[in-house]
Amino acid sequence: MRVPPALAPDARPDWEAARRTIRAAAARGTARLNEAEAKAVLAAAGIPCVRTLTADGPDGAQRAATRLAADGVARFALKVLSDDIAHKSDAGGVILDLDSPASVGAAAARMLAEVAARAPGARVTGVTVQEMLRRRHAHELIAGLAEDAAFGPAILFGAGGLAVELVDDKALALPPLDALLAQDLIGRTRIARLLDGYPGRPAADRAAIAQVLIRLGEVACALPMITTLEINPLIADASGVVALDARILIDPGRLDEAAPNPRLAIRPYPAEWEGELALADGSTALCRPVRPEDAPLYLEAFERMDPDDLRLRFFAPIGRPSMAMLAQLTQIDYARAMAFVALDPGTGGLLGVSRLAADPDLARAEYSVLVRSDLKGKGLGWALMTRLIDYARASGIGELYGEVLPENRTMLRMCAELGFRAEPRPAEGTVHVALDLGGAGIVRD
Repeated sequence: MRVPPALAPDARPDWEAARRTIRAAAARGTARLNEAEAKAVLAAAGIPCVRTLTADGPDGAQRAATRLAADGVARFALKVLSDDIAHKSDAGGVILDLDSPASVGAAAARMLAEVAARAPGARVTGVTVQEMLRRRHAHELIAGLAEDAAFGPAILFGAGGLAVELVDDKALALPPLDALLAQDLIGRTRIARLLDGYPGRPAADRAAIAQVLIRLGEVACALPMITTLEINPLIADASGVVALDARILIDPGRLDEAAPNPRLAIRPYPAEWEGELALADGSTALCRPVRPEDAPLYLEAFERMDPDDLRLRFFAPIGRPSMAMLAQLTQIDYARAMAFVALDPGTGGLLGVSRLAADPDLARAEYSVLVRSDLKGKGLGWALMTRLIDYARASGIGELYGEVLPENRTMLRMCAELGFRAEPRPAEGTVHVALDLGGAGIVRD
């Protein structure tokens, strides 16, 4: 009943920067981003990350640590940088709690030698140097994205750290998320009770954790080439959250896919279709996709409709709509249906609606239009219909069609002017109208 948008209203992610980082990794012929690249993608998405510098060897590692020390960093973490090593600790590729730039340089030499011995076939491109964060009361969490064959991208959350598989405390949700859905996801884990705090340990900032999950949902929508994303650990305490380590896998064949991700099980609310309609009398109306909370607006609009206008739209006398009918009109799957509501800019009242329902492969879609009876002659029906046609074309729908009662001369005249072909069907008592949009629908293997 509540489908969040692909982006939160206040979101300011830099998706182009994220795509540049991903393309650079793909150009190396790898499907795995290194740690620095993965953190760059997270930072572009608005997820807090510990500052991380890269170096090609011990001398560069010491220089990187010196730069961090100049910014007040006192202790350092050192990790190997390799596209071929998924679990750095197992290969000896992690050294923590170093106390000076000189110790970082010396540790880098030891670590590279140990990695070469433990993983002789791995290609090592250098090391990363980052601040060693010490947060006494922080929880180690895991958050990320995984792709299911049936449901597409899913958001994962749970208890993290080195023992993540042994603890096995995880929950999944389908993107996109809003604040309430993100809190629901957190609440389905055992660690949620610890996050609320207990004697000697203050509560973690659950709003900050939820914001990370919301951002991950936005990543799933905006970057369809990402097949796996794992933040472990994501440390959380009363002061907020920080991603300490990250892993991202991509499908290079999806680099040019448009957003939102076509594999999403739940298509996001299409906020990009919000705008204005210019009417024939020079006035304007707000126009946006329908939302579940619009049900009361429908009730008010129905009360102001002429019964005969409702009959022309629904092919039968319609009284006060039931709750089931209102749900059907306002709770839609944006992947296969669309309804544009026109709203009064001053009062927010419902002025009219155009809608379509497509078949599963988007080859054809049936349309309908309803304008409030007291607003006829303003060009609102035409504006709503043309907006619907634009949406159908953009969605790749092949044909838009409808069934019109013969006495609905206004609708038949508008369809003729828009290029619909008309075919009387006396047996059904309707006129079938159809417009070829040139779309190919969804081509399936």
